[in-house]
Amino acid sequence: MRRYFEDFAIGETWASEPFTLSQDAIIGYARDYDPQPIHIDPEKAADGPFGSVIASGWQIAALSMRVFVEAGGYGETPVVGMGIDELRWRRPVRPGDRLRVVRTVVETDRSKTRPGFGVVRTQVSVTNQDDEVVMTMVSLGRVPRRPVPARV
Repeated sequence: MRRYFEDFAIGETWASEPFTLSQDAIIGYARDYDPQPIHIDPEKAADGPFGSVIASGWQIAALSMRVFVEAGGYGETPVVGMGIDELRWRRPVRPGDRLRVVRTVVETDRSKTRPGFGVVRTQVSVTNQDDEVVMTMVSLGRVPRRPVPARV
C-alpha cells in the first residue's frame, strides 16, 4: 500500500514490537561504525563510566528507522530523509536491553519549493524494558503528494 503526504495525520502514532540487543550485535555494529572501547571492548568498558559495554547511540538511531520501515510504516512509499533534529541519547543501552520505538507525527507541511511533495515531522522515542527513555529525536521526511487525476 502506498501512503501519500495527505494520508499522514498529526497525532498519528506507531509503536514497534520490543526487540533485544545482544552484546555481539552491539560490538559488531561498533567495530564497523563507532569503534570506541565502551562499545567494543568488554574489559575496558567494565572500567569505564558505564561499567559495561553499551550500544553506540548511532546504532539506536539506525535501529529506530529499521524497525519502522520493516513494519511498513511508510508502506510502499519512497520517503526521502531530510534530516534529524533534537537527537538526544538519554540513557545507555546495554546488552540484553529490550527496546521499543514510538513514532508520532507532530507536523505536516506542503513543500513550498517542490509542489509534488510534503514534509512529515515525527517525534521518535526509544524506551527500554523499564520504560526509561534511552533516545529521542525529531525526524523529517519528504513524502510524495497524492497525484491529481488528469481531467478529460
